[in-house]
Amino acid sequence: MSATTGRLVIVATPIGNLGDVSARARDALAEADLVLAEDTRRTGRLLAHLDVSTPQRSLHEHNEDERLGEVLAHLEGGATVALVSDAGTPAVSDPGFRLVRACIDAGYLVEHVPGASAVLAALVVSGMATDRFTFEGFLPRKGSTRADRLAELAIERRTMVVFASPHRAADDLRDLAARLGPERPAALCRELTKLHEEVRRATLGGLAEDAGDLRGEVTIVIAGAPEGVGLTHADDLVAAVRVRVAGGMSKKAAIADVAASHGVPKRVVYQAVVEDGASGAG
Repeated sequence: MSATTGRLVIVATPIGNLGDVSARARDALAEADLVLAEDTRRTGRLLAHLDVSTPQRSLHEHNEDERLGEVLAHLEGGATVALVSDAGTPAVSDPGFRLVRACIDAGYLVEHVPGASAVLAALVVSGMATDRFTFEGFLPRKGSTRADRLAELAIERRTMVVFASPHRAADDLRDLAARLGPERPAALCRELTKLHEEVRRATLGGLAEDAGDLRGEVTIVIAGAPEGVGLTHADDLVAAVRVRVAGGMSKKAAIADVAASHGVPKRVVYQAVVEDGASGAG
């Protein structure tokens, strides 16, 4: 299939302040034959603000798969389709990834009109190191998946950026403080670029104590693990694996047992063993 028969344009939109929309984004939305929106009412207000009348279709987490065939048919007919999310860059903790992948696999041109990003906005105002960072999206809600993620973050050296819904932010901060340590530096960024923008810079423990009833969009930025924290933890894991292997366990079984007993993901234990040069211990 020719890549020239149609194209998907991923258009970043403001995360709050409508003044942040670019002239190129406005042109892309006006020139498109169809706008795919996470919430057509919200995007409708943006289009009205821009005096753009391009028709819309919804594309959200509950209907993305069923929309794929319809969108590909539009592209096959030579249409230009614009993808937007409620705010910021589409497909970043928002619907759109499966559509982008399907368009690429089908041979259609995929372009991006860059713009606002809550991830970068929070990172640069947080006061945390920006040379290396990791975006973690929303934390898993519960169970072993949540515990595994928190265990990974506890030894992550890079600055971390985490999204949080306002009604779960207090719980997230409490769990982060418990697992990463209450003294870990962090920043809570709320309502970025909006009238009531707020950035609280403190520790995870302090932010957890002061979370209260948060409103609006929340992004949490956390300093990476300090020197020695991850190494000590890794050394403990490797030592525990060696004890089990010496006792007759296979390396694979020892890694699984240590992961379970220490409450960390198996891949973290495995990586610690490999980096220590203990991969031949079993």
